[in-house]
Amino acid sequence: MTVLDKLIEAKDLWYRYNQGSDWALRGVSLNIVRGEFIGLIGENGAGKTTLAKHLNGLLKPNRGFVKVLGMDTKRTPTSKIARHVGYVFQNPDSQIFAATIYEEIASGLKKLGYSNEEIAERIEYALKAVDLKKPLTISPHILSFGERHRLAIATILAIKPDVIILDEPFAGIDYRRSLQMLQILRKLVEEGHSIVLIAHDLQLIGEVADRVIVMKRGSIIRDGDVEEILGDIGFLEENGYTPLQVTVVGIRTGLGRYVRVGDMARDLSKRIKDRNRAI
Repeated sequence: MTVLDKLIEAKDLWYRYNQGSDWALRGVSLNIVRGEFIGLIGENGAGKTTLAKHLNGLLKPNRGFVKVLGMDTKRTPTSKIARHVGYVFQNPDSQIFAATIYEEIASGLKKLGYSNEEIAERIEYALKAVDLKKPLTISPHILSFGERHRLAIATILAIKPDVIILDEPFAGIDYRRSLQMLQILRKLVEEGHSIVLIAHDLQLIGEVADRVIVMKRGSIIRDGDVEEILGDIGFLEENGYTPLQVTVVGIRTGLGRYVRVGDMARDLSKRIKDRNRAI
């Protein structure tokens, strides 16, 4: 890993919301490099959102540091960090503010100096990515909850920052659209961006993530590639997760340890073809 590859460096983060309260983060350290799709999982209250808000400077650590492209978040304006790290909140109403859909998406692009033509192209790309087909002149506040969530995602996709953090982004969004958006995010990873997805749906994470970080009581208890962690049935069950069905079936049938249905189907098809050729 080169200096240019490292997008975010977090070292020994400790944080609590009020003096005397329990620590929400306890000595958390991690690096995020260019071109990673990370699934961040953990029980409610594990510290996932608290950690995520440190990665773009919304929260500042009591101890330790976070650097984004070498910039210390304690000393760098959050507005500058936001150019490189986009954040989609759990509740879209926490970030939607404009009078029209157009202004909601265009405001960040205008601050970055894009031309009107570039803004129009990026808005079209972002709305298509989230499958939101609404007049640009209407108020975002009349949209359904799921539509507002898709709009919040679109505002970040339009900017295409180095790192995109999505905190439980699929509430109110059907599975088909969720998968569609994940494939868009996967393409961004292939282009050199990095994604941090906070979600409880292990199947969605298993389909797109390269790396999984597991948090518990403010600490990272495991960090590794997706097959290693989501394929570890014992670890998942010990920590309150239901293992993926494809993993269970693969192991019980002797096919192997899988976290993606497509991988299992491909290998099964190959075995059948090999067997038929041998007959």
